[in-house]
Amino acid sequence: MARVAVIGDVGGHPGQLRDALGALGADADGRHLPPDVTVVQVGDLVDRGPDSTAVLDLVRWYLDHQPERWIQLAGNHEAQYLPGGTGFWPERIAEPDVDLLRSWWAAGWLRVAVAIRCADGEDLLVTHAGLTVGCWRELAEPATAAAAARRLNQRPTPLIFRGGESVVDRAAGPFWAEAGWELHEPWLEHHARGGFVPFGQVHGHSQPVRFADRTWRCPGRVRQRATVDWAARHVRVRLGGRVFTAIDPKHGRTGAPQWSPLILDGAELLTPAQVTEPQP
Repeated sequence: MARVAVIGDVGGHPGQLRDALGALGADADGRHLPPDVTVVQVGDLVDRGPDSTAVLDLVRWYLDHQPERWIQLAGNHEAQYLPGGTGFWPERIAEPDVDLLRSWWAAGWLRVAVAIRCADGEDLLVTHAGLTVGCWRELAEPATAAAAARRLNQRPTPLIFRGGESVVDRAAGPFWAEAGWELHEPWLEHHARGGFVPFGQVHGHSQPVRFADRTWRCPGRVRQRATVDWAARHVRVRLGGRVFTAIDPKHGRTGAPQWSPLILDGAELLTPAQVTEPQP
């Protein structure tokens, strides 16, 4: 049975990424995925961890040798190096790594979103940080995850780069939306007013919980609708009959002691494995 594995933020930890890929059936060196596995990685490959270059080298191997098996999304840590992005991280990655990210963006290998259909027929939109209600409205309220992914991959600017400020931004873009106050609560309000939540979502970037001490960092209404897999480091929030799943393992500087990708058995991509119309 085909599987789609959605891998959360890597954050400069090549060992964590190799271990996850090995658990999916990759070779001992973390390469050559089996033919029944497609990986979607949600971005934030770089920063914080010990070796961002090694992470990018591993991903480059897949994009060069198994591009049909690897879908690479951009996170805010990659976006700061792209046209339209603004630098924020104090420790800049090496210039050859910057050039590599920009080449992936120009070629269409580094994208904003992907849509997945699960075995039960539910469709999911996968982005780095999630699609807020505000951004969904600006995109003309796409009714399906596939339509939302197509519009996001057209790279509407400044929409995709918006956010990252210290104040709550309910229209934060898919690189920056924060779980809880910016992503979940506005969708709850939208549904409470009679609005339709069109599709489920999977995202990285942030979590409604702190894994270190198992405390919550979200509005009470979100917490009431959330369930946590503490071992996998996944948080599922039910919104209007849909499920939003946060999968950032929160590796930090040292790496998470335990975590897992989100495995979707029998799922299929609704957007192509390769973007055919790259933009500058």
